[in-house]
Amino acid sequence: MNGNPVGWFEIYVDDMARAEQFYQTVLNVALEALGDPTDSNVVLKAFSSNMEQYGASGALVKTEGFSAGGNSTLVYFSCEDCAVEEARIETAGGKVHQSKMAIGDYGFITLAVDTEGNMFGLHSQK
Repeated sequence: MNGNPVGWFEIYVDDMARAEQFYQTVLNVALEALGDPTDSNVVLKAFSSNMEQYGASGALVKTEGFSAGGNSTLVYFSCEDCAVEEARIETAGGKVHQSKMAIGDYGFITLAVDTEGNMFGLHSQK
């Protein structure tokens, strides 16, 4: 494998409007509609990306046959200070699972659960 190990991520949701509002509120970003390349009635809301910067982009996905929550994939969102985004989680309808904690030389993380039951992480260097 060459390059970064993650090239894309998808977070499956049951209620797109609710999940979109949650991530926009917690991460202070705007998600944008992404067309379904397979024309199979899939709704996608993409996180913005910059191909010149480190990291991967992805989308919230609502489709028949793939329900939210209970999966074994954990996505970490990069932050300046994960305590800032952590402070917005509960008011946005989510739950803090593990408050900001040090992970040694690798910085800090927060673990949280979104409105759809998906666990996700926040990562920062301070």
